[in-house]
Amino acid sequence: ILCLWILCCLLQLRMSKEMEELSHLVDSEHGDGSEEETEEDDEPKICQVCGDKSTGYHFNAKTCEGCKGFFRRAMKRPAQLCCPFQNTCVITKTNRRQCQSCRLQKCFSIGMKRELIMSDDAVEKRRMQIRRKKMQEEPVTLSPQQEAVIQELLTAHQKTFDMTCAHFIQFRPLDRDQKSMSECGREPNSSRFTYATMHKPSPEDAMQQTISFVSPSFPSFSFQSPENKEKNRHKSAIFTSLPHFTDLTTYMIKNVINFSKTLTMFRALIIDDQISLLKGATFEIILIHFNMFFNEVTGIWECGPLQYCLDDAMRAGFQRHLLDPMMNFHCTLRKLHLREEEYVLMQAISLFSPDRPGVKHHSVIDRNQETLALTLKTYIEAKRTEPEKHLLFPKILACLTEMRSMNEEYTKQVLKIQDIQPEVSPLLLEIISKDS
Repeated sequence: ILCLWILCCLLQLRMSKEMEELSHLVDSEHGDGSEEETEEDDEPKICQVCGDKSTGYHFNAKTCEGCKGFFRRAMKRPAQLCCPFQNTCVITKTNRRQCQSCRLQKCFSIGMKRELIMSDDAVEKRRMQIRRKKMQEEPVTLSPQQEAVIQELLTAHQKTFDMTCAHFIQFRPLDRDQKSMSECGREPNSSRFTYATMHKPSPEDAMQQTISFVSPSFPSFSFQSPENKEKNRHKSAIFTSLPHFTDLTTYMIKNVINFSKTLTMFRALIIDDQISLLKGATFEIILIHFNMFFNEVTGIWECGPLQYCLDDAMRAGFQRHLLDPMMNFHCTLRKLHLREEEYVLMQAISLFSPDRPGVKHHSVIDRNQETLALTLKTYIEAKRTEPEKHLLFPKILACLTEMRSMNEEYTKQVLKIQDIQPEVSPLLLEIISKDS
C-alpha cells in the first residue's frame, strides 16, 4: 500500500508539472479566460495559494500563473481529487504539485470562482483578438521573396515596354482625314461625356475641341458579292485607322510575349499552358499597360509622339458596347493612381489566371496567382500611407474582373472587323483564336 501511495504521489507530481508547463504556453498573452486586474504598487505581489510571485488577479484572487492554470484545468476535468493525508497539507511554492486536492481547496478558500472561467470558444476568440491587435501594431513589411518578385516584374516590364512609345511613329500613319465616325453635331458643352480628337492638343485645347461618342453614326454595312466587296475595298477602306491599329496591336502583342517569357514562374510552365495564358491575358495586359498613358481629364492616351482618343478606335472599327466600358475602366483604374510596382503586379495577376481555356496545370498557376495577389496586398499595406489604402486592393481586383468581360467583347469585334476589312494581323487572329 505504501509503494502504491508513493507511486500515486509521483505520478500526480509528474502530471501536475507537465500540465503546469503546458499551461505557461497556453496561458501566455493572458488569452486564458481569466479576468485579470492590475495590482496597486503598494500591494504585496504574492500568490495567495502557494506564496509564489503573483501576476495579478485571476478568477477573483491574487495568484501566480501556475495556480491560475491549475484552477482552470481542475474545473474543466471531471476527475475527483483526494488527499493522501488528512486534507491538511500546507501548500507552498515547492510542494504545490504534491497534493492537488488541498491545492484546489486553498483556491476555493481564497475566493477563486469557477463561473469566471471563460469557455473554450471565448478563450480562442480572445486569443485571436490579441494576435490581430499585435499584427496591427507591428509594421507590415515585404518578405525578401516578395521583394524579388516585384523586382523581376519591374525589370521585365522596363526591358520589354518602351514608355517613350518612340516606335509608334514607325507604324502605318493614323489616318484622320475621314470625317469623324462619332461626330453627330453635339455641342462641346453637352452634358454627355465627350472626348478629344486632336492629334497633339494641349490639355486646355483638348477640353475645348471634343466630340461626343454617345451616338456614333456608324456606316451601314451591306452584304455584297465577293467581287464587289473586293472592288470596294480597293477603292476606299471603311476603317481608316485599322492599318495603324493593326501595327500597334502586333507590336504590343510581341512585347507581352517577351514580358511573359522573362518571368521565371512563366518559363517553368509547360508550353501548352504558356500559350493558353498568353491567349487569355494579352488583351488585358495591353489595357493595363495603356492605362499608364491615360489622361482621365481629357480622355486621351498620351503615348509620346502620338496621342489617341476614343474616336481613333472607332475609325478602326470598334463599337460602343466595347468602347464605353473600356473608357469607364480606364477612368476608374487611372483614378487609383497606381505606382509602377502595382501596375506590373496587376499585369502578372492577369497573366497567371488558372481558369483560362486550355490550361492543364491549374493548381500550379493558381499558386502563382495567389503569390502575386498576396505580394500586391502586402505592397499596398507596407508602402501606402493613405487612410483608405485598405480599399485599394479590392478595387484593383474589381478592375481585373471587369477586364474579363471586355476581353470577350473585344474578340467578337475583332472577328467582325476582319470579316468587313480583312487587315487584322495574323498574330492577333492567332491570339484570339479558340484553338489551344
